[in-house]
Amino acid sequence: MTVTDPEVYYDPYDFEIDTDPYPVWRRMRDELPLYYNAKHDFYAVSRWTDVEACSADWKTYSSAKGTLLELIKANYDIPPGSIIFEDPPQHDIFRSLLVRVFTPRRVAALEPKIREFCARSLDPLVGTGGFDFIADLGAQMPMRTIGMLLGIPEQDQEAIRDVIDAGLKMTEDGTPSLPEGTALGQGDMFGEYIDWRMKHPSDDLMTELITAEFVDATGTTRRLTRDEALGYINLVAAAGNETTTRLIGWTGKVLAEHPDQRAELVADPGLIPNAIEELLRFESPSPVQARYVTRDTELYDTTIPEGSVILLLTASANRDDRKFPNGDSFDIHRKIDRHVTFGYGVHFCLGAALARLEGRLALDEVLKRFPTWDVDYDRAVQARTSSVRGWETLPVTTP
Repeated sequence: MTVTDPEVYYDPYDFEIDTDPYPVWRRMRDELPLYYNAKHDFYAVSRWTDVEACSADWKTYSSAKGTLLELIKANYDIPPGSIIFEDPPQHDIFRSLLVRVFTPRRVAALEPKIREFCARSLDPLVGTGGFDFIADLGAQMPMRTIGMLLGIPEQDQEAIRDVIDAGLKMTEDGTPSLPEGTALGQGDMFGEYIDWRMKHPSDDLMTELITAEFVDATGTTRRLTRDEALGYINLVAAAGNETTTRLIGWTGKVLAEHPDQRAELVADPGLIPNAIEELLRFESPSPVQARYVTRDTELYDTTIPEGSVILLLTASANRDDRKFPNGDSFDIHRKIDRHVTFGYGVHFCLGAALARLEGRLALDEVLKRFPTWDVDYDRAVQARTSSVRGWETLPVTTP
């Protein structure tokens, strides 16, 4: 089967394509379900069935060399504790530690505090004529939530978030920046907090991680090493800040473009949970996942050689008409049995329940105060990263 066509081009580093990748993804689904990019030397799958199947087959499509194209290509030395960059059995052992602290009951118990964080951000903005979905809410509430969970002092939270954001950005020419030090470029940023918590345990996620005992792959019962704990905390902090921030930004943009559906949510807040699922499907904050191909495999009568990189276009899969009729349309009443925004299989996102809760509460609290708004596109800025997609600033005007 043909895997290239000069008229169909997808490049995850191209700013112009990233502004609206859905037309090219639709052509890929219809014409090139297995696509090859010679410039960056990667394959890509874009249909629902293929993205789901490849996500589940971790033995063939491995995360152990990273889940970003540039990391795999650079043969980057993955730091310990980066569970999204690991496969079983190591992945399962380390993942079990986080499962203990992200149970549905513990996540649900965070609701009052998350609402408080939302109110703290939004109340001063009532009557001012507008606000920024990112600067005033998306960059604040998730940061405070994950900071609270980790036990990071509030005065340090913004600086940490800024370092995480900087580590994800691409340069103006579309060149991705490789992380320095440990996961996602944070280096030893959390080292001081870990050292303090080792001597002064507290009731927070960081303390639970560094004091939890587990049986490692050698059969030894032990605790996380400092480097492993550092990798864990870096990962949780980055994931807890970045993707939820993007979800909140898309909430502001998409609902401004669908005022009738927004009015329905104002009239019936019970529709909000399904609206968040539709938002996650319609504008996936993390649209592309890279995998390393561990053995020769065949898709669409084409052999993908061992050592190749394949991109799983999750955001494309979420709009595949074969799974979601009229997938390019937004509908808060859509019946969604599942989507792949949070991944699928062993790497399903552990923070999914928290992200859903934060998205739901953010939208609920916004609608209580601002039932209508319009996006100020002249001042809006789309973020430029190779791993997440969304808005750097999204100012809106309100009556």
